[in-house]
Amino acid sequence: MQIFSSEVQMLEQYLNLSSDQIKNTAVNMANIDTPGFKTVGFDFNQAMIDAIYPHPGNIEIRNLLPLNAGVNTIVDGLISRPDGNNVSLDREGMQMADGQLKFRTGVALLRQEITKISDAIHSDSK
Repeated sequence: MQIFSSEVQMLEQYLNLSSDQIKNTAVNMANIDTPGFKTVGFDFNQAMIDAIYPHPGNIEIRNLLPLNAGVNTIVDGLISRPDGNNVSLDREGMQMADGQLKFRTGVALLRQEITKISDAIHSDSK
């Protein structure tokens, strides 16, 4: 018997990816003064698509999420300083806010799913 629905499994991946986005942003911010450091991007939408739609040969969605899914090598179009570093605190601040919003949304949706499960379990006692 499966306790958690596929929605809960999807929300788990959504939370993991939003957490990865926040971690990626934190790495960029931590390296703002590192000479030659290039901003590393995180393509949340592509990572989520990869997590939702199985690749050929993969049977279960939970096995699809590789470590560092959605991480790009370098973000194009950013202005480099004379030391070669191109981290922009403005961009990273927006990325951090976006990741936090996604995470909070995922938590709220997961809370709703858990409430549904709890209500179903306790429906006989009402």
